Amino acid sequence: MNRLADRVRPTIRMRLTLLYTGLFLGAGIVLLGLTYLLVQNNLAQHSSPVEVSGSTEGGATDRVFTQAPAGVAAPDAKALTPNQVHGVLVRAKRDYKDDTLNALLTQGGIALGLVGAAGLGFGWLLADRALRPVHKITETAGRVARSHDLTERIGYEGPRDDVKELADAFDTMLGRLARAFDGQRRFVANASHELRTPLAINRTLVDVALRRPDATGDVKRLGESLLVVNTRHERLIDGLLTLAGTENTEAGTDPLDLADVAGHVLQQAAAEADASGVTSDRRLGPAPTTGDPVLVERLVQNLVENAIRHNHEGGGLWVSTRGRDGWAEVEVANTGPAVPGYEIETIFEPFRRLGNDRVRSDRGSGLGLSIVRAIAGAHGGTVTAEPRPGGGLVVTARLPSRLPAPLHAHTGRPVDGGRRPRE
Repeated sequence: MNRLADRVRPTIRMRLTLLYTGLFLGAGIVLLGLTYLLVQNNLAQHSSPVEVSGSTEGGATDRVFTQAPAGVAAPDAKALTPNQVHGVLVRAKRDYKDDTLNALLTQGGIALGLVGAAGLGFGWLLADRALRPVHKITETAGRVARSHDLTERIGYEGPRDDVKELADAFDTMLGRLARAFDGQRRFVANASHELRTPLAINRTLVDVALRRPDATGDVKRLGESLLVVNTRHERLIDGLLTLAGTENTEAGTDPLDLADVAGHVLQQAAAEADASGVTSDRRLGPAPTTGDPVLVERLVQNLVENAIRHNHEGGGLWVSTRGRDGWAEVEVANTGPAVPGYEIETIFEPFRRLGNDRVRSDRGSGLGLSIVRAIAGAHGGTVTAEPRPGGGLVVTARLPSRLPAPLHAHTGRPVDGGRRPRE
């Protein structure tokens, strides 16, 4: 019911137009009513001149001299008495008054209707002109949202009114956001330098210690454990840098195909999938899009790695790409533990894992799907996930296609001999 009401609700331009026209028609009706009362009162106060003489002396025949109103045939004065002549004149005056008032209402109503229709058109134009600054603010906000360019300003130069205050407030907000994001980027750059340097030193020291001829077995095992921990920390820092560098940035516009990207990622992940006993099935149909090739590859790579690492021994992995309804889609499904529907949204948050999986840092840093959503958003796309019957997830990333929807809308087809995963 609410959706239907939202659809039929008129726009603000239409509401302003109806308001202008309603006020105009209301004023016209009041003016027509006042004119009617004034004309009616004026006609009631003025009567047509009448001259009547009574009977003559000596019993002569009564004679009546009248001035007939316009449009009324002069009666035979010898055949009418004074009272009859008076009645004829009263009726003629009443008819004249009624005809005048009716003509006033009819012609005035027609004129009011015509002027009201013209006022509706002029009101539509005036409403558009009044809302033009608001449209400019909306267009600027839309460009900033799509391009992530916080340096753009509205710069409204109109008079000091409510619209001017709104535009200035929006410009001030954009300025503060730009300073905040610039400070965030500088902090991430400085933090990455400060964190990468000690990790590189640690890796070098551990490598030197492991290569010493006199290194004992315990030292070597300890060094290998430290290298694993160091690698996890480096992967965490890389994820943070990717997430911070992807958000609020504008993606590239290089042409690419998600089918090629997915095929390359699956080839790279084949060794990890075989080691985990996960079989893959690929259905890679054409899915042309535009964007940053490195970021799009990272998006697909994170989806595939998550599907492999959050799986069980002998599980399955399905990867498909297709173009549909103006979108280039990549869908990654996998077997694995059951995922409650109410926890779907939480897995896209940084450092959030399902259940007690927070302690399993060997499966990742908890940033994979957060990076996927950030990359998709930077390309103007979306990412959705839903539980898979029997356990696991089905994650679908959609990026704007570079081809019209009717030219490529189809389902993905099996290519390059992918293996069917075991159910």
